[in-house]
Amino acid sequence: MEAERTDQEMQRRQKLQMLRSQGIEPYQSRFDRTHSAAQAIALFEQVEQSGGAEARSERVALAGRLVAIRVMGKATFAHLQDFSGRIQLLAKVDKLGAEPYRRFTDLDLGDVIGVHGTLFRTKRGEITCEIDDFVLLAKSLRPLPEKYHGLKDKELRYRQRYLDLIANPEVMEVFLARSRLVEETRTFLRGRGFTEVETPVLQAMAGGAAARPFRTHHNALDMDLYLRIALELYLKRLIIGGFDRVYEIGRIFRNEGMDQWHSPEYTMLELYQAYTDVEGMMELTESLVIHLVERVRGTPTIQYQGQEIRFSRPFARVEMVEAVSRVVGEDLLKADVPTLQGLIQKHGIQPKPGLGWGGLIAELFEELVQDTLVQPTFVLGHPVEVSPLARRRSSDPRLTDRFELFIAGEEIANAFSELNDPDDQRARFEDQARARAAGDDETHPMDEDFLTALEYGFPPTGGMGLGVDRLAAILTDQPSIRDVILFPHLRARHAEP
Repeated sequence: MEAERTDQEMQRRQKLQMLRSQGIEPYQSRFDRTHSAAQAIALFEQVEQSGGAEARSERVALAGRLVAIRVMGKATFAHLQDFSGRIQLLAKVDKLGAEPYRRFTDLDLGDVIGVHGTLFRTKRGEITCEIDDFVLLAKSLRPLPEKYHGLKDKELRYRQRYLDLIANPEVMEVFLARSRLVEETRTFLRGRGFTEVETPVLQAMAGGAAARPFRTHHNALDMDLYLRIALELYLKRLIIGGFDRVYEIGRIFRNEGMDQWHSPEYTMLELYQAYTDVEGMMELTESLVIHLVERVRGTPTIQYQGQEIRFSRPFARVEMVEAVSRVVGEDLLKADVPTLQGLIQKHGIQPKPGLGWGGLIAELFEELVQDTLVQPTFVLGHPVEVSPLARRRSSDPRLTDRFELFIAGEEIANAFSELNDPDDQRARFEDQARARAAGDDETHPMDEDFLTALEYGFPPTGGMGLGVDRLAAILTDQPSIRDVILFPHLRARHAEP
């Protein structure tokens, strides 16, 4: 049932009816603008600097949303906002005529309009467009939220992002910065000889990560399918097929909890390069991140939530087992499972069921070390138990040639020398199956089709995945990935306490 309308909404609808009764269509199909607000301001400044006197004659056509209006008798100042920013408008009765001027002053905040006029600078120094013609392009039937109340409400901002973008120009800048980050990622990888590809979102088996998937059903095929939890296994098939360097920037779906750094739907970069290893991936990841920081922020040192973060070569490197050993005060490379279980209990950690030596090491790292890694840090040497797709270390078969990049205490990237031995991969999948039987429902499934592909010969390969949302949040100083996802998932209103 339609909600009861407020007095303001009723007044706006009355104006709508009045306009139509006068033969004025309040919803137009097109307006040919010549400049954005920012372009108009830049144009005036350029002409002003070059000649001065000619600047007053620059004519423009602008379009955007009316966000401020101040009627002063026979003259009215207003502000027009578009994607590039705001510009001041001046309407005069002797310029527009009495009836058009009345219609201009009768506009509501939020109305979308187009104007024609000339640029000048006011006595107060503000570049302004004096309009000689305007047209209502879309009547706003709802008032914009109060500037210092509704638009500071996180719930409203997430649910109605369009209002957030209208009222908070800095939010637009965040999402433009995110767009630049993705664009510069493509530029960097193109320069490194990578080919962008697309792989299936609907998959018969959710593989490539340890996560709980979303399930759906395909009616025509009469089969259950899963939304992908990673891009990995299909990209590896392409390396087997002969591609040399491939990447995909795509949406990932995981049916898991939600918090500051986790969303059921998010954006991931995954890339694979033949004939390189974890060291090659470390060089590439470090170079990519530094490139993105320079292009998005313009400086190697940024502030994130009050912490100074420096993106300079080389990033720090630490071994996972050594880092945990330093915290607990004993060499965990020599520790057995009962010793690790005692440390887990001592520190009040609730581990997943059925974990062995490697899984317990990973739990201790996550609880005791991860939050301390503020500066960009590569953590190396993950246990095989938590790395089912990574190559074993020749010096210690319990560990893998893998790293994770941490910034501000959060995992940003994950990479390794890919496992290309099909028999070893089969044994890992079998270990994962046993862990699932013991109660861990986020283990990797047995994937016979992928094993078949490996048996045709998988070249030595380095692979890396990077969380686009997390890096975007850090580079734009946002406290949560919800602030860099345009339309984050939220509980249904009726489900909220």
